[in-house]
Amino acid sequence: MPERHADRDIVERRPGPPLPLSVITGFLGAGKTTLLNTLLRDEALADTVVIINEFGEIGLDHLLVETSDTDMILMSSGCLCCTIRGDLVSTLEDLLRRRDNNRITPFKRIVIETTGLADPAPVLHTIMFHPYLMMRFRLESVITLVDAVNGATTLDEHMEAVKQAAVADRLVLTKTDLLAGPDGEKTLADIRERLYRLNPTARVLDAAKGEAKASNLLDAGLYDADRKIPDVRKWLNMEAIDDHASHHPGHHHAHDHHHGHHHGHEDQRDQDAHDVNRHDSRIRAFAMRSDVAIPPGGFDMFLDLLRQGYGPYLLRVKGIVRMSDDPERPVVIHGVQHVFHPPLRLDHWPDDDHSTRMVFILRDLKPEFVEKLWGAFTGQAETDTPDAVALTDNPLSPRPSGLLS
Repeated sequence: MPERHADRDIVERRPGPPLPLSVITGFLGAGKTTLLNTLLRDEALADTVVIINEFGEIGLDHLLVETSDTDMILMSSGCLCCTIRGDLVSTLEDLLRRRDNNRITPFKRIVIETTGLADPAPVLHTIMFHPYLMMRFRLESVITLVDAVNGATTLDEHMEAVKQAAVADRLVLTKTDLLAGPDGEKTLADIRERLYRLNPTARVLDAAKGEAKASNLLDAGLYDADRKIPDVRKWLNMEAIDDHASHHPGHHHAHDHHHGHHHGHEDQRDQDAHDVNRHDSRIRAFAMRSDVAIPPGGFDMFLDLLRQGYGPYLLRVKGIVRMSDDPERPVVIHGVQHVFHPPLRLDHWPDDDHSTRMVFILRDLKPEFVEKLWGAFTGQAETDTPDAVALTDNPLSPRPSGLLS
């Protein structure tokens, strides 16, 4: 019967679960071209679409198998490579149409390379703020490349580079093979320590040692790649922040190390040159844990206050939250600045720990303020601090005390 075949075809074309999406970023000269060429040879990306700005920028001629059209090529590994058509949204929509209509081999993930974009946030917001794309994709990993030779200078001079490192799930050190001798070893140790202090939750990989392969870079999302179940402990990596705090007691990752001792005869330029953490000190990696279940309405207001009043300062937020309406079914949240994925309700707790656990990467915002805000909406407001009613009546009133001076 024609009607039955048509119905069956419609059912078969319904979108499946959201596809994992990764973003590769890094400052000019960090080695994104070299990494992309390595990844495009990796058979692990056979079911992947890699989106780049221009084919000519990364020299792919020797990897071509066939040209599908002027903007899309099939790689020898089976990976599909395409360029951005006008803007990222139209490119992604076109890819999804081709996939849904069986005009290209069904891909299972997308990797976007952000050539020319210093800040990865706009790309992430493009996906997370678009209703249809948000339904079809889920952010799996942010991969930031850091030039081990020149990375310290780049971090000193560009706040955007510090933000790139702070929001990453994977940090790839490039050009480490150029660092030799005692001075090279010290440079490498210093950049590793600096990145650890900026973002203790990110896994650091050495490209020169072959560690920056697809299996290490892309498996950073909430779901276990093989079992398709949530792996919250690995995704949050709170232990790294706890370990950092144990080595630096009394600090919410204030990154105030490596400050030089300046003397009166030194001018401001020399002082700034020694103060390598003038940008880093604005970043806080912060983990919060709570055994108190929060009402859904209170949690919505907690997130709304953070997003509306402090969105630019929330570089990355990830967490699993215990709700009072159904404590056995936690909610998973994931946000980049003011844009959040729709909260996902799990069927059950993925591990034996049934507490709320959230990881924040903050810029110019005090972790203590986030803790007090949480306390206000869980009925744990401290003396002389606003409770939930006061905050919702005048939501921006605590703003001055929340920001770093």
